[in-house]
Amino acid sequence: MKVALVDNGSLEPAAHESLRSAARSIGEIAGVSVEAVSWRHSGRIAARELGGSPAWTLAPWIRTRVSEGEREFVLLPFFISPQGAIGSLLRRDLEALRASTGGFEYSFVPGLAEGPALPGIVASRVRDAAAGMQRPSVVVVDHGGPSPASAAVRDRVADGVRAILGADIGALMAASMESPDGPEFGFNRPLLSEVLERPGLRAVVIAPLFLSPGRHAGPGGDLARIAREARERSPLLRCHFAELVGSHPAAAEFLAGALADVLQEEARI
Repeated sequence: MKVALVDNGSLEPAAHESLRSAARSIGEIAGVSVEAVSWRHSGRIAARELGGSPAWTLAPWIRTRVSEGEREFVLLPFFISPQGAIGSLLRRDLEALRASTGGFEYSFVPGLAEGPALPGIVASRVRDAAAGMQRPSVVVVDHGGPSPASAAVRDRVADGVRAILGADIGALMAASMESPDGPEFGFNRPLLSEVLERPGLRAVVIAPLFLSPGRHAGPGGDLARIAREARERSPLLRCHFAELVGSHPAAAEFLAGALADVLQEEARI
């Protein structure tokens, strides 16, 4: 049996380094070897930018392990919401790989969105970012996309953060970074850019529902650009970013516990 922590993948070395760090932490807690495997993209990162060790992506990793005789895989989703569009497409690719390799078994460990840890992690990140501030406004922001399942996770997390932090913060809003065009995708609204246009906003903590730095999250990402452009339009606005979800110790602890439960169940079958 092989265990892998799987993310969407990125061309940014920092994103895959974050995946590797999380895989090491989860493996240490659970007492098993956990490999870092990106669904796609990361295999194009030069090995020299990853300490000389190239990134695995899902299809080559599965084919290599099957060629070595492995037929059973346990996958930990390093996504905020594996039930959305990404999760469906990932399962489609796994089924195609299963057909092309002669067959193997795979199972998924419950992700962060399927347990109680996520609101507490985000609240902890907001509390740290808001240190010394008087009841800042808070925006919990996800990527946005075609699936209402992801938006439902975002809204549930925002409600949980509001319940945890209570009077320590001001207004709390849920938003998406972007959205496909069309009224059928209104569940993504409001967008972060729209929220930051609201009159009267001054000190704002932006809490990204992102696990790793990359093209969207992190100092040079799209979220930072959106905040910078909003401040150019509203000079009194001050945006403070909370740290990302994936590097919080509670994220590794939850995933390690969920992995241990799955492995115990597999051992009983």
